[in-house]
Amino acid sequence: MDSYIFYGVAIILLILSFIKDKKKTKMALKKAWKAFENILPEFLVVILLVGLLLAFLNPQTISKIIGSESGWFGVMLAAMIGSVTLIPGFVAFPTAAILLENGAGYMQIAAFVSTLMMVGVITLPVEIKYFGKKISVLRNILAFFFSFIVALLIGLVVI
Repeated sequence: MDSYIFYGVAIILLILSFIKDKKKTKMALKKAWKAFENILPEFLVVILLVGLLLAFLNPQTISKIIGSESGWFGVMLAAMIGSVTLIPGFVAFPTAAILLENGAGYMQIAAFVSTLMMVGVITLPVEIKYFGKKISVLRNILAFFFSFIVALLIGLVVI
């Protein structure tokens, strides 16, 4: 129901914008479409990968691997996967929602998403180039450990 409300508000505001200044509204819509076109390939690849994952792993398997019953082992596994995965935030959150719907645990998804956003094993060489090795490695290690604090807090809140 909330989605319909947000879509309705967005359409009303778009109409008001179009009434106020047609040229700027058309330009904004063109820019939004270009941004959508740039994002779409990454989004489709991740959705495809998640779809394949869900096709091969049933909810019971996902629940065993990173479900709430997997405990801290599942949190550690999810954190390690998140650390080496390069997914933009706008794709990470829908992916997390799909995994939650299919049996993943909240603590495990919290660790996955927080490491996904904060730890960059793949981007580490670029980070070292700009910030230096010591700062980059320290930042990534601290972010990795912080993800466990996030997972613990989510676990305490959800339980």
